[in-house]
Order: sequence, then C-alpha cells, then structure tokens
Amino acid sequence: MPNYMYFFIAVVALILGFALYSRVVEKFFGADENHDMPCERLADGVDYIKMPGWKIFLIQLLNIAGVGPVFGPIMGALYGPTALLWIVLGSIFAGGVHDYFSGMLSSRYHGKSTPDVVGYTLGNIFKQIMRVFAVVLLVLVGTVFVAAPAGLLSGLTGWNGAIWVVIIFAYYFLATILPIDVIIGRLYPLFAVVLIIMAVGVAGGLIAKGYEFYSWAEWTNQHPQGLPIWPLLFVTIACGALSGFHATQSPMMARCMANERQGRSIFYGAMIAEGIIALIWATAGMTFYESPEALMAAGNPGQVVNQVCTTLLGPVGGVLAILGVVVLPVTSGDTAFRAARLTISDMFGFGQKAIASRLSIAIPIFAIGIALTFVDFNIIWRYFGWSNQTLATIVLWTAAAYLVKRHSFHWIASLPATIMTAVVISYICMERIGLNLPHMVSNIIGLVVAVAALGYFLSRKAWFDANVPLELPYGAAGK
Repeated sequence: MPNYMYFFIAVVALILGFALYSRVVEKFFGADENHDMPCERLADGVDYIKMPGWKIFLIQLLNIAGVGPVFGPIMGALYGPTALLWIVLGSIFAGGVHDYFSGMLSSRYHGKSTPDVVGYTLGNIFKQIMRVFAVVLLVLVGTVFVAAPAGLLSGLTGWNGAIWVVIIFAYYFLATILPIDVIIGRLYPLFAVVLIIMAVGVAGGLIAKGYEFYSWAEWTNQHPQGLPIWPLLFVTIACGALSGFHATQSPMMARCMANERQGRSIFYGAMIAEGIIALIWATAGMTFYESPEALMAAGNPGQVVNQVCTTLLGPVGGVLAILGVVVLPVTSGDTAFRAARLTISDMFGFGQKAIASRLSIAIPIFAIGIALTFVDFNIIWRYFGWSNQTLATIVLWTAAAYLVKRHSFHWIASLPATIMTAVVISYICMERIGLNLPHMVSNIIGLVVAVAALGYFLSRKAWFDANVPLELPYGAAGK
C-alpha cells in the first residue's frame, strides 16, 4: 500500500469520528431541538443575533483555527508519526468533546462566557481561576495572532511588518466592537473559500508532484533535539487536536445558534475540520522534507509554510495558499479580542448594546495587546501553550461534572480530562517557565496529581448532582 494511503485513512478516521462518536456525545448531553435559544430570548442586535447554521459553522471553524493547526503540527512533525496519532485521536475523543460541551453548555447558560460556565458547574473558586486564565489567554492569542500574519504578509508584499501590524490591529478593533454580523458574518464565508484552497492545494500538491509520504517517519521519537514526546507533543499540537482557546470562542456562536441540534456540526464538526487541516500540515512536514533535521533547518513554521506553498503550487497558487494561512490567525485574533470583551462584560455585568460600553472594555485590552507586541514572541508562545491546555483541561472537567448531573456517562469527558491534567502538570514542572524539574520527576508528579484529581472528582459526584444547574431560567435574574 502506498504511504499516501495512510494520510487518507487518517482523514477517513476523522470523518467517521464525526459521523459516529459525535452522535454519542450529543446523546449524552441531551440536545433538544425544541429548547429555548439565547439568540431569541436575549436578542440585542450586537452579540445575540440568529444566523444560519452553515454560516455559524464557517465562523466557528475560522474562529478556532488560528496558526495553531498549521504552525503546531509543523513543529509536532519533528516527533514523527506520533503527531498524526495525537491529531486523530485527540480531535475525536478530546477536542471534539471539549468543543461541543463548551458551546452547548454556554447555550444552556444564556450564552455566558467560559468562566461563568465553569463557575456554574465546578464552583466559584474555579470560576475566578478561569476568569484570569480566559482573559490572559485571549489577550495573548490576540497579540500572537498579530505577529504571525504580519510576518507572512510582509514577506508576501515586501511592506514593512510594522505597517501590517497597524492594519491588523485596526481590523481587530473594528471586529471587536461592531455587531457580529457586520464584519465577521459577512467576511468569514469568503475567507473560508481561501482556507479550503490552501488545505486542498497543499495535500493535492504533495500527491501530484510525486512526493513519498512519510518517507522518514518511524514509531520512535525523531525530534532532532531529543525533546520528549510526553508531555511536549500534547502542548505543541493544541489546535488540531485539543485547545482551550476553542472554549473561549464557542460561546460567541452559542449566542447565534437557532437550534441545539446544530451544535453537533457547528462545534464538534468544526473541530474535526480543524483536525484535517492539522493533519495536512503535519503530513507536509514529514513529506516535503527528507528528514526531521531538514525540517528544523528550514526555519520557523512561517518560513516552512512559504517554502512548501510556493514549491508545490507555483507563484499564484502559493500566494493563495499563504493567504489561506494568513486567514487562520486573522480570523482567530479578531474574535479573541471580541471574546475578551464579552468575558470581561460578563465578569462585571456590563451591558454591551451601547457602543460606549463596548469601547470602555475594548480600548484597555487593545492597549495591553499593543504593549505585548514588544515582548519576545517565543516567551509569549510558551506561556500561551501551557495556559491554553490548562484551560482545555478545566473545561473537560466541567463537561464531566455536567454529565454527572445528567446521570450520563461522564467518562467521555473525565478520562481525557485526567490525561490532560497529567500533561499540563508534567509540562509546567519540567519547563523552564515553570519549575524546571527533571523530566522523569515531572512525569511522576503529573501522574500523581492526575490520579488525585480524578479521585477528587469522583468524591464530588454527589455535590455535582445537587448543585450543577442543567440550565439557567430566563427572566430578570437570567439576564
């Protein structure tokens, strides 16, 4: 069997995961097509606006698919085919579950932001922790997703990168304060076409030009620097397998969804689509270059994207493909700042119908974002990676607690939550940004904390059953 068939097997596995496992997840959640929706009861013409399901899906996909499913898999390809396995299994059994519950729980809780959703299920302490994590993460994402597209556009046009930074920040600001259907609702379908051209073009180019797929891939750790697969791979490839950033985006779409039955395709489906994008770029890293050393020598992920696209697709196709990669961070950076505004407004109870109220939050967070552009990108990215997966872990525990309340099979969420607890604890213990402990010691600590977290969760099942609301009542208190 030719090696490229393994790529198609992985794609089919992701599609089957959506077709089969997403229905299991939907059943355990208890989606009801007759349930009241936030877009109808709390319509405000700004954030709570009913939109067609297909448009919400495209917006959700572009919201969650920043540079993560491109840059992360390129870096993850250095580890070998384990990266492919994590993308497929992670998307189906962790990322899809995480994204579905982050959106559907928000819908049941009036479109509230992630910290409030966590607070309703895990309690006030976790709510306060999540408020800090979510706002910090969103501002970091918004800042990171200025530098990456600015660099790519600078290389494409020859303009100074600082000019593109100003242009991108100006766009982000407008997308943050204007009603969601003014810019985001209109531009995202067009951006989606560019994104599809990029993904299909790169995969097709590898086949058409006769590249041998996965020529150097072996089931061993192939990282040229010997970096350990556990836990680094599971933080390196976040978007495209499991990413806490997605939970900050899902509530925006929960405020626009007309029917709970749409949630399976919008939230779980967008995660699977992002997994396919990640699969393409991990495959490109292991196919276009003759060795992991050659991949590393090619430069940073942005330079890899440029080289792969222009070589496979020629000048015109290369430009379109690079623009597709630019679209990814731009369409996540704008909604990152928008989600930060909504999270802060939920935190302090600020209504967002008036433009003055939106500006009172948007201006300070953009001032912080602009200041962060002067900080070393690599430092920001390392902190983003850990905080991102920590957020994902907490949201999975949140989903598990909700399933306990429903007397459903909580293991679809609690098992990946336990695994990711071990990942994030091991990572912060091992990394220089954390405790800088030896690798084996860090792994043992991560395992112990993960088992303890699971034990604590199981001991709290009665509390969850008594205190977690299945939904919030509408009315003055709900608003």
